[in-house]
Amino acid sequence: MSALDAFDVRGRIDALYVHPVKSCAAVAVDEAVLTPTGLQFDREWMVVDAAGRFVSQRELPRMVLIQPTLAEEALILNAPAQSPCAIHFNQSGDALQVTIWDDVVAAFDMGDAAALWLSDFLGQNVRLVRFDPMHERVCSEKWTATHRATTKFADGYPILVSSVASMDELNTRLHDVGSPAVNALRFRPNIVLSDVAAHDEDLIDVLHIEDERIQLKNVKPCTRCPIPNVDPMSAEIDPMISDVLLTYRRNANMEDQLTFGVNAIVLAGAGLTLRVGQSVGADYVF
Repeated sequence: MSALDAFDVRGRIDALYVHPVKSCAAVAVDEAVLTPTGLQFDREWMVVDAAGRFVSQRELPRMVLIQPTLAEEALILNAPAQSPCAIHFNQSGDALQVTIWDDVVAAFDMGDAAALWLSDFLGQNVRLVRFDPMHERVCSEKWTATHRATTKFADGYPILVSSVASMDELNTRLHDVGSPAVNALRFRPNIVLSDVAAHDEDLIDVLHIEDERIQLKNVKPCTRCPIPNVDPMSAEIDPMISDVLLTYRRNANMEDQLTFGVNAIVLAGAGLTLRVGQSVGADYVF
């Protein structure tokens, strides 16, 4: 008998995604080390404008065409019609302050070569920065309550959880209005669950993984901007995704905003490894 059998919900990790550079393409991985701030390397780098403020697909949809690769000693950036750009993990740079939403965060500049590469591709003067691990960015205590949690350059929380069934429901509704199916990359999750009902991730409390040694607490529904409308393969924008979500995903508890997926924090298991196929158990909370 498994330690997870007593939970209300039993599922599995269907997919894991790391987003090394905020708002650039995802990296699908079979396993990832869990840290207090989320999956290792997730949102560790960020693109900023000349004023040091973060930029994203909201302003620059072409960012989704930048494909990072995590090599043994470096982050490699690839993009159409561009030679690869390598940023070594031990690379140091000037310390600076950058802004993400309302937070001013300590970071390191990744140098002129990366800045030029990104500026050429995006058509705007930008630079690449890396989160300073000697500083903390604390998540909103309004949602984490008594649990102190930290993150890097994610919008607000270490982990984003979604499910296969939630995507299937969206795609059924898109089909009904004559629109093509989309995949989970539009929603930029870290963990995608299988064998759970559509949007059950909204209703469960703590995810227990690896015989309960890993515990992730769902704390806040993920409100959605227009980024899911950006096709991760072409950077073309199709507002139908938001239009369809508006028909069934308004959340009265979030001032009627669209929500899809749920933000989670790390309660236990930092230093352990998440793997595709691991069993997950959780109880409902209403």
